[in-house]
Amino acid sequence: MDKKGTFNKIRSFFREVGEETRKVSWPNKKEAYKYTIIVIGTSVAVAFLLGVFDYAIIGLLRKFVF
Repeated sequence: MDKKGTFNKIRSFFREVGEETRKVSWPNKKEAYKYTIIVIGTSVAVAFLLGVFDYAIIGLLRKFVF
């Protein structure tokens, strides 16, 4: 295996990563805050729904199995 070729590929990869990172449209502080609240709210809602389903399934199992 050619060590210089491998090193050049790695260097090229990181250079391309830097180029692509500069193209990214980063959110401003207000957008980041809004998206964070949306993610937290969605997570809480999904956790609540899963808890309700879990409680219902456990209730059905207790009624019919135990």
